[in-house]
Amino acid sequence: MTALAPLPVFAPLLLLAVAGLSLFAPGRRPGLLPRLAELAALGALGLAVGGVLQLVWGGPVTLGFGSGAALVAIRLDAVSASLALLVSFVGWIVVRYSRTYLDGEAREGHFHGLMLATLAAVVILVQAGSLLVVAVCFMAVGLALRRLLLFYPERAEARRAAAKFSLVWGAGDVALILASVLIAFSMGTGSIAALNAAAAGGLPAAAQVGVALLVLAAALKTAAFPLHGWLTEVMEAPTPVSALLHAGIINSGGVLLIALSGLVQASPGAMAALVMIGGLTALFGASVMLTQSAVKTALAWSTIAQMGFMLLQCGLGLWTLALLHIVAHSLYKAHAFLSSGGAVQQVALVKRPGPVAVPGFAAVAKAFLLALLLFAAVAGAFAWLAAPKSPQSLALGVILILGVAYLVAQGLADAAPRALTLRTAAASLTAAVAYFTFQLIAQAVWGESLPQPPAAGPLEWALIVLALFSFGVVAVAQALFPLWAHHPAAAGLRVHLANGLYLNTVLDRLTGGFRLSRTP
Repeated sequence: MTALAPLPVFAPLLLLAVAGLSLFAPGRRPGLLPRLAELAALGALGLAVGGVLQLVWGGPVTLGFGSGAALVAIRLDAVSASLALLVSFVGWIVVRYSRTYLDGEAREGHFHGLMLATLAAVVILVQAGSLLVVAVCFMAVGLALRRLLLFYPERAEARRAAAKFSLVWGAGDVALILASVLIAFSMGTGSIAALNAAAAGGLPAAAQVGVALLVLAAALKTAAFPLHGWLTEVMEAPTPVSALLHAGIINSGGVLLIALSGLVQASPGAMAALVMIGGLTALFGASVMLTQSAVKTALAWSTIAQMGFMLLQCGLGLWTLALLHIVAHSLYKAHAFLSSGGAVQQVALVKRPGPVAVPGFAAVAKAFLLALLLFAAVAGAFAWLAAPKSPQSLALGVILILGVAYLVAQGLADAAPRALTLRTAAASLTAAVAYFTFQLIAQAVWGESLPQPPAAGPLEWALIVLALFSFGVVAVAQALFPLWAHHPAAAGLRVHLANGLYLNTVLDRLTGGFRLSRTP
């Protein structure tokens, strides 16, 4: 009996049909094309929901033709169905928001056509079952997104952001194409499922190089340190573009790694590189984010930090948590960007607080000890109720709880009221419980489709210790920052961080960005 084609496969066809109408048909009725675009996005969402039901009813399905490196395949499994549903939902929300945001624009129909074309490419990407489809979709996303970033071509800042985006994204495409060629020809197939299965038996030398290039491509696609600057400059594009980019497209590097998780995990060097690149990007992005005053710029730096943390999760082999991170970050960031216009007004309406309790060294020490004890107690309870957790999973939980310890330190400050102390302690407990609960949910949904974390050997333990030490130092420094915030050195550091340590300026000089910005 022939299996039915995955329903989400038809979503890009619907989106591209309306996109073509919006881009090439003369629009005599300006309001018609935006309504058609929203209906197409809603139809894609309906097909994604149908894909989930199809998966539950009939099991995984792969549709493909060709063989070897030329294989063209689309898959329906727990991972692809979840991502297709996520992308379609966020896409529908963004397209619906765009109807109001761009109402009256002379090129409104053109904008909706580009949005639908970009969305179609991303929907195909998350369902890709072969390396060829992955590479083609990444190139299509880059071309469409560049057009969106240049929707206001008269703005010099928009041209500069588009130029830097094209440079970094194009470099990622080159790395991905080379990786696909090396892996497919050395392992005899371009099928993602076959590659993940074959990787368990070891990788040939050419495939090892290919996996290294995959990591490079993923780092470039996720705006990892130090080529992150383009992501902070895309605000010249319309807000729906920022929302779609930060809530969906920027996750594509993580989607690539998760899709090929079996292959990537077979290379210890690639996993170590992901931990180091991801950890450095997360710490750097979070530190710079705290110094930003503009709402959208702070959100952009937040995205950089979140993508770094997602790469760290992949490097630790916590694939289900990395996928959960993508889902949660996409939903949060789409809402954050689409509601950013009212953020300043909402802040202005908030009653200004009185003096803030400043924790001393003793309070900070007690806070971190209390947070870690609560985490250990919760981890022990979940290990007794469910199953023992891997060292990588426990290390990630400790990193998360170190962030909560900052709040606990505020509650333990001498000037803090008792109610604040109780609330911050409750926040630490809630964070620990939520972490293990969501971990169980993610494992139940995607555990059978993704590999388990590798056994912790000397390399894995070294990476775990390095990550814990790095995040611990930064968390303690953040908690103690009020004690030395007025020192001249602290003021200078804040200025340097606010400018991203000037790394983006270096990229501007290398790419001619300053000359571009003076173009009339």
